[in-house]
Amino acid sequence: MKTKSIFQALIMVVFSLVLLVGCNGNEESSAKNGNDQESSGDYPNKPINIIVAYAAGGGTDTGARILQPFLEEELGVSVNIINKAGGGGWVGWGELANAEPDGYTLGFINTPNLMTGYLNPNIERKENLSSFVPLANQVSDFGAIAINPDDDRFSNIKELIEYAKTHELTATSTGVGSDDHYASLKLNAKYGTKFVPVHNSGAADSKAQVLGGHTDVLFANVGETFTAHQNGEIKILATMSEERSEFLPDIPTLAEAGYPDVYSWSARGLAAPSGISEEKVEILREALKKAITNPDHIKKMKDMGLAVNFQAGQAYMDLLKSDEEDVKELIDLVEW
Repeated sequence: MKTKSIFQALIMVVFSLVLLVGCNGNEESSAKNGNDQESSGDYPNKPINIIVAYAAGGGTDTGARILQPFLEEELGVSVNIINKAGGGGWVGWGELANAEPDGYTLGFINTPNLMTGYLNPNIERKENLSSFVPLANQVSDFGAIAINPDDDRFSNIKELIEYAKTHELTATSTGVGSDDHYASLKLNAKYGTKFVPVHNSGAADSKAQVLGGHTDVLFANVGETFTAHQNGEIKILATMSEERSEFLPDIPTLAEAGYPDVYSWSARGLAAPSGISEEKVEILREALKKAITNPDHIKKMKDMGLAVNFQAGQAYMDLLKSDEEDVKELIDLVEW
């Protein structure tokens, strides 16, 4: 009888502990859910960091800093631009993908560089497009080919291409598998040129190399070369778009110069880490839509030669998927 009583007492103690743990768990869960609801309800309530995966002074950085005050106005909090250059962009994108998905760390993602980084078979990177939640595209920036204006070996794009068929010329790139890199490789493959890529951490470094006479040809984007061309610092010879750039109406396209089927561009937009709540995504997308389509923002971007191309939701995802397919077709051009 005494043993039975002790056994019954032990059962009662265990049962009580189970109830206690269950109640505490429910209270913690309720508190956690309440905090989540509260944080979503008053989001955002502190500064937001936006990672730019390239050095300061390039096209992505310039666009980000033009957007900054307009986004701050819409969100009601400070927005900090954080440059994280390196790894062809993947120093910054890796940090973005692994950030807490609380809506306070966002970043610019660039095509085709982003896709190259996870399609490279040698890296075996675990991150891919699904590691991010695309929010809104800001810019679509076509490629441009430029030289130092003091370079007297060629005065137009035809002279440059024909010279490059028989002479090696160094060509700038913002990383292995970047749009600039692919552009020179496509010219090599299609027209037998001998461009040798020189990889940098951003367009500002690329421009400095050409201005300093350390690299022969500047492969970059219109938005990254427009102001320098206007100032006479560099000389743009051609654009790699289907039609002439609205910013450079006097500059021919490669196709017009007799070298069709070589196009290059970069789409730049904002994304959050995977796992962010849908409520916060909607808040951010609405704020970005208002900021990016603000006429004053568009004008400031246009003054820098940057073409605003707002896309959000499924339209932006379709753009990214299309660029991903383009990279898959070009992947054999890159010597990993």
